[in-house]
Amino acid sequence: MRPAIRCGPAPRCSGTGGCVGHATVLGAAGAAYRPGLLAMRLGPVLADAVRALPAPPDVLLVDATGRDHPRRAGLATHLGAALGIPTVGVTHRPLLASGDWPADRRGARGPLILDGSPVGYWLRTRTGRRPLAVHAAWRTDPDTAAEIVLAVSSHRTPAPLREARRLARHARAHAG
Repeated sequence: MRPAIRCGPAPRCSGTGGCVGHATVLGAAGAAYRPGLLAMRLGPVLADAVRALPAPPDVLLVDATGRDHPRRAGLATHLGAALGIPTVGVTHRPLLASGDWPADRRGARGPLILDGSPVGYWLRTRTGRRPLAVHAAWRTDPDTAAEIVLAVSSHRTPAPLREARRLARHARAHAG
């Protein structure tokens, strides 16, 4: 079976969410999909994209979990450790952690708890929209992770992840 082609987009955005550079890398998936082992499949391509940026970012936002993981080390944590860059995971729902949704106002938080420990927050980035699961990952704590995501979010999804998705769609469409 042929390995799937994966796109690793990496926008470099300012503290206000404006993107100031990007890199996109196409490559084969590093391994077959296995639950809980996403870092083995996508990590190498994403790491190559980050390394291809014109300058290293101060922090990475990753569409993946961090400490909300069976081994407390999701893709966001692995990627940060491999690159030596603080990371924050952002997903639409927690993997294992649980917690109540926050109030319906921008900036409201509800803790995500796993085995009695906080691993992130439900974070409301827009009033009237479903909150995001924000995960502490490599060299970040839940509070810092939430503050970073809120700082770069004018829409529900943070600007760097919106741009990464746009870059990935474009790269896949032109990959042939």
